[in-house]
Amino acid sequence: MMTNKYCQALAALRSKPAHELKEVGDQWRTPDLLFWGINAMFGPLTLDLFADDDNAKCPVWYTAEDNALTQDWAEMLESIGGAAFGNPPYSRSQYHEKQAITGMTHIMDHTMEMREKGGRYVFLIKAATSETWWPEDADHIMFIRGRIGFDLPVWFVPADDKQKPTGAFFAGAIALFDKTWRGERFSYISRTDLEEKGKAFMSLVEFAAGKVQPPATTVPEQEEPIVAPAVLPDVDSRIWPLEVGLVFNQVEGADSLDASQQNKLKANINQLWLERMPTSEIITTAGGLVSSMQGAINA
Repeated sequence: MMTNKYCQALAALRSKPAHELKEVGDQWRTPDLLFWGINAMFGPLTLDLFADDDNAKCPVWYTAEDNALTQDWAEMLESIGGAAFGNPPYSRSQYHEKQAITGMTHIMDHTMEMREKGGRYVFLIKAATSETWWPEDADHIMFIRGRIGFDLPVWFVPADDKQKPTGAFFAGAIALFDKTWRGERFSYISRTDLEEKGKAFMSLVEFAAGKVQPPATTVPEQEEPIVAPAVLPDVDSRIWPLEVGLVFNQVEGADSLDASQQNKLKANINQLWLERMPTSEIITTAGGLVSSMQGAINA
């Protein structure tokens, strides 16, 4: 991992016994409802590009010590599947041995490099269209109506009663980088609608978690030892956005497909939904795909 002045300053800040709001800098956390709303619309988000061990939103993440600007995001996504999420730091450009550590211009440049290699990169950014780093080349920009606030880092210890964030922070936008995107360039969503999508997705996750059976507490006696299979079944377990599941459940015959075919169907539904195709047309198209898959099985 990289050791540099930026990382050292962060470590020193986290270890302080008390903090002031002005010290938080670029360490504000993405609120859960906003993240899960973005995940529902553009996920599944599996890689957090700018995080630490206390605030990561995804199963895989890069810390400041990892320096995301030196990492191959596309290669990582190829390995783990899904898409990458970024709530980038807005610090001025800093370097270590001539390698950029921070700086929005550097972040956007690296993002475009990764886009060309493949993969989807979803950023929650300030709607600051006059900034030199503003991503004019993003494949899609969704402006958020209503100013958004962020959460304090978990290590923040207020120095006094005055260290409480008040009011909204800034206008925000979601920037999508994905060269396979075929939808519109710009769209709008209200903050409350985005948060509602987040609530719905979190409810779905909690419901799914409740359906998981706990491991058995006792093991029945066996005359012969159980031998584990040499190769586990290849089942794609990715989490699809809530809307994909709702459409999937309306497609006749979809539940009769095997797990692999169901995931292929959901991938097609997800792509059509992201391209803003009307739900009725998605259902019709998906129904045709089901018929083709069933025909291939019976052939």
